[in-house]
Amino acid sequence: MVGDECFVGEHAVVNAGVRIYSFKTVEPDAVVNSSIVWESRGARTLFGHRGVRGLANVDITPEVAVRLAMAYGTSLKRGSVVTTSRDTSRAARALKRAVIGGLNLAGANVEDVELATVPVTRFQVRNGEARGGITVRLVPDDPDSVEIRIFDANGRDIAEGAQRKIERLLAREDYRRAFAGDIGDIVFPPRSIEFYTAALAKSVDADTLCERAFKVVLDYSYGAASIVMPTVLAKLGVEALAINPYASTAASNATELDLQLVRIAELVRASGSHLGCVISPDGETASFVDDQGHALSNTEALLALVTLVSEAYDDALIALPVSVTQEAERIATAHGAKVVWTKRSATHLMEVASDESISFAGSAEGGFIWPTFMPAFDATASLAHMLHLLAVTGHELSAVVKGLPSVHVAHETVPTPWERKGAVMRELVAQLTKDREHEFVLVDGVKVVRPDGWALVMPDLEQPTTHVWAEAESDDAAHRLAREYALAIRHLLR
Repeated sequence: MVGDECFVGEHAVVNAGVRIYSFKTVEPDAVVNSSIVWESRGARTLFGHRGVRGLANVDITPEVAVRLAMAYGTSLKRGSVVTTSRDTSRAARALKRAVIGGLNLAGANVEDVELATVPVTRFQVRNGEARGGITVRLVPDDPDSVEIRIFDANGRDIAEGAQRKIERLLAREDYRRAFAGDIGDIVFPPRSIEFYTAALAKSVDADTLCERAFKVVLDYSYGAASIVMPTVLAKLGVEALAINPYASTAASNATELDLQLVRIAELVRASGSHLGCVISPDGETASFVDDQGHALSNTEALLALVTLVSEAYDDALIALPVSVTQEAERIATAHGAKVVWTKRSATHLMEVASDESISFAGSAEGGFIWPTFMPAFDATASLAHMLHLLAVTGHELSAVVKGLPSVHVAHETVPTPWERKGAVMRELVAQLTKDREHEFVLVDGVKVVRPDGWALVMPDLEQPTTHVWAEAESDDAAHRLAREYALAIRHLLR
């Protein structure tokens, strides 16, 4: 039964007994097995670039959480161990209980680290007996939405193949239902945070850090990092002035980041600290303020770390997404380092960073990876390694930032129907191959390298749009280059 004012996309499958209430959207190629009552839409794919997300108790209900956990448990061997965690929100606390129930009923055992950051959860998965992990937390820029993120045995986000397997099990409702004697157990692993902090302290030179005696200002954003960071700082001899220093349901949102940075900058200047840092509530990304009170943009922070890593380590190998400014490669090359270009997805960046030869990996969104510790985004590790690099090189962060080149990157989006995305990319590659006017790279999307800059064309994985990034010698030139390829995409769509 389909209500008024509904849109059902091409090749969508609405199974028997399903009711779709009024004003709902079913995406093309979606398979709808259950009624859409409160949910806003019937999605074509379950997973986005940060797992499964939606409005708490509307799109992501306890029933959805149980079915997802049962499908994931079914994809693992019977009796496998799965690590679970949550953030400080009530929504995550309630939905995590539903996830644990689904895993147990599918025959999987659960080790629950309870309130923990994403990096601590990844570390526990990597270094324990778990075959995977699930964490439930609020979406960084939307306090009304939650996300359920699933990790593989190495603590990385699960690959697309594993995602598709879970989606097939959900579409068929083919769950493994354990007998009463085979239902999984729940344990609470002891000392998980202690093991994490000890390993992190070993990944840097604690003696050099203690000699430098850094003073920092930290904003924990009311996140679970406030449980972990004090122990790490104590082992590294760092004096800290903490803001929002405890885990609370008032965890800050990304929309408040600018205000947080302004406050941290004022405190850095007033206290004479060497560094300021805002740690995201999930503990994955960090935003820095230098000793002069200047808040670094994500690009400035990435280029500063590339500079420090290239100076500190001989023949450093740095992994960066193809959308990062070309200045990063110029800086690395000037210091004898080499850049390995990766896809924009965090999963692929973590996969590349798992190679022991990689010294550092970073994204343009404030996520940094230190493979000697763990090949995953970790704000706590980023702060510790930033201080370590400053101590080893003897630099002040403000001096490094002042030496950075200016960056001019522009971004355009072009609305693109789902069914035309693949054709547009194929036609663009064919056109570039025929013209042979410029070199192009197919690491992720299509990156055209020109004498006056570069342009990257990439379809969005979650929205019916195509993105165009461009870099040139000035802002105007970058915008012109981005508009040129956006116009080319529009011509192909016609």
